[in-house]
Amino acid sequence: MSNTIPFTKLHGLGNDFILMHEDDIPNAKSVDFPALALKTCNRHTGIGADGLIVAFNSKKADTQMRVWNADSSEAEMCGNGIRCFAKFLQDRGEFTGDSLKVDTGAGVLEIVVAKADATAPLYRVDMGQPILKRKDIPVAGPENTAVVKESILVNNQLFSFSAVSMGNPHAVVFVDSLANTDTASLGPAFEKHELFPNGVNVEFVETKSPIEHEVIVWERGAGFTMACGTGACAVLVSAVLNDRSATKATVQLPGGPLDIEWDLDSKHVFMTGPAETVYQGQIEI
Repeated sequence: MSNTIPFTKLHGLGNDFILMHEDDIPNAKSVDFPALALKTCNRHTGIGADGLIVAFNSKKADTQMRVWNADSSEAEMCGNGIRCFAKFLQDRGEFTGDSLKVDTGAGVLEIVVAKADATAPLYRVDMGQPILKRKDIPVAGPENTAVVKESILVNNQLFSFSAVSMGNPHAVVFVDSLANTDTASLGPAFEKHELFPNGVNVEFVETKSPIEHEVIVWERGAGFTMACGTGACAVLVSAVLNDRSATKATVQLPGGPLDIEWDLDSKHVFMTGPAETVYQGQIEI
């Protein structure tokens, strides 16, 4: 017996997601969400998206957000996804105040509306403190050390990388030229490298100036994406630690720019960017 449930497709700078709400899903607690993500995110036989995001009721915060990648793996957090999540709840009338606290796999994060616009609002998200200890990212090696300008051999090439977790792990690789970097082969090789026991998201970065960085993103479980919010945060933090950036900069992604700030007093990272609705529909599960 199948159930028909409503969904909304949204995107943040081209990073697209299918959004659903626990209240709309019959017997939600018995649903196999990894299998549902695999089915619905397929761009040929499903709706098509980089991930499935489901809103659950929460006793810890205003709401809970869970994210499954297109390959069915669950992500701890998603920066573009959390902005889409905010717009989804706004459109449902469930986010009407000044801020929204969201329970995620990276802890409770707070969202505020930075610019009220019916079609393309801007959301500022307190992404929390970056995780810099190797064991907590995780990256293999001496447990309590940071990973800055560390050498790694990938596809028989030696690279320097820095690692940051924003609730999910990132390897940030600064290159002289994105156009001359074989990101298509390097992305999956980095993701599955033995240094990263949980896999890793990879950001290839060409620094244009201390306040602008251009990035190509390979996301763990999704491949190339138009944008990655947590990745943009990891880029800014890594760029500061590598003496390549101011603490506030624009991160240019294939889908567009995100404004990222690392407040060194609170040590929190703040991300500001848009979210837009693509369409609504219903699907049988």
